[in-house]
Amino acid sequence: MGWTIFSIMVVLLLMGFPMMIPLMAGAAVGFYTLFNGFGQMETMVQQMMAGIRPASLIAVPMFIFAADIMTRGQSAGRLIDLVMAFIGHLRGGLAMATASACTMFGAVSGSTQATVVAIGSPLRPRMLKAGYKDSYVLALIVNASDIAFLIPPSIGMIIYGVVSNTSIAELFIAGIGPGLLILFLFSIYAWIYAVRNNVPTEPKSGWGDRLLALQRALWPLGFPVIIVGGIYGGIFSPTEAAAACVLYAIILEMFIFREMTLRDLYETAKSTGLITAVVFILVAAGAAFSWVISFAQIPQAILSGIGIDAMGQIGVLVVISIAFFIGCMFVDPIVVILVLVPIFAPVVNAVGLDPVHVGTLIVLQVAIGSATPPFGCDIFTAIAVFKRPYIEVIRGTPPFFAILFCVSVALIFFPQIALFLRDLAFDK
Repeated sequence: MGWTIFSIMVVLLLMGFPMMIPLMAGAAVGFYTLFNGFGQMETMVQQMMAGIRPASLIAVPMFIFAADIMTRGQSAGRLIDLVMAFIGHLRGGLAMATASACTMFGAVSGSTQATVVAIGSPLRPRMLKAGYKDSYVLALIVNASDIAFLIPPSIGMIIYGVVSNTSIAELFIAGIGPGLLILFLFSIYAWIYAVRNNVPTEPKSGWGDRLLALQRALWPLGFPVIIVGGIYGGIFSPTEAAAACVLYAIILEMFIFREMTLRDLYETAKSTGLITAVVFILVAAGAAFSWVISFAQIPQAILSGIGIDAMGQIGVLVVISIAFFIGCMFVDPIVVILVLVPIFAPVVNAVGLDPVHVGTLIVLQVAIGSATPPFGCDIFTAIAVFKRPYIEVIRGTPPFFAILFCVSVALIFFPQIALFLRDLAFDK
């Protein structure tokens, strides 16, 4: 049955159907085969509804909505000005500022696509004018934007938390360490690139300009305070923090910055509704598909075939990393999380791994795969936004992939990179 489901899904994908169709078709074929007909198809519907029932999923459309509002407003621009005022004058400072701005906006929005648009659109022309090669600029924007997968509020963390029944609050804080480590290593590479290519530096801002930039960015910097401070201060749950972010974004862009009108808010809400519908259909279809393959014991057969039970913790983490990385090279990250997490969950529990550590590693692999050829989803976001050919977008990615690979290896062998802040915040 497993090969039949896989073959049908591959054929539908090659025919150009969106991922939700192969997922639902695979689930339907599985139910038909398991129950000898369509007499039990209501069970499939029940599993789909169960997949989108967790209250934690409410945070996903809320964070998407807040990110869309900020992308249309002034928040991104003010964060860029703040970073440029403090580090723009360093050798490679413009590239460092771009990576830092992507990280800061990721901590505000939780969306890689929103980060590519909000940060990449204004900074790419500026970097090209400063003498950076376009292949480097595009690779930097795409890979730095993927830090948003790790820095809270990460939508990938939310989906993993729901599927694996892991604390989203713990996942959020565990992603901060790896995210900042990636930013630090990207900054070192930016300095090396600027020195090797003799990229000129930007004029140094005076302290008056820096204080002005800080003052202008205080309002946007309120978003991570709401999210991180609210959750770990016991004021909000992650879902409530998402709702607070939407309210804060509306107040900021409509009444303080006066950048948006009610018409703009309505159009933004419609866009968010469309994206949310796609995400929730994927989640529902993925839940049904995961139930089918688990009921048919397909994961157990696959994992026992590669002898994962005898590998120990390090071996399991390596296999998980490879599986999620390869999956996200071809398929939407949410789908990969929905399908693969239930497969590996029994093994993770059996070898005694911390689900927060595993979740952080998984989301990191999702981030890497999303920016890696051939079909990393953020590559195509960059193609659409910047109107550049595929080859040019991926040409500069190898050094960034090498950095991310090193971080993955470090996270496997040194879990405290992720767990230190978690243990500190939750007294573990």
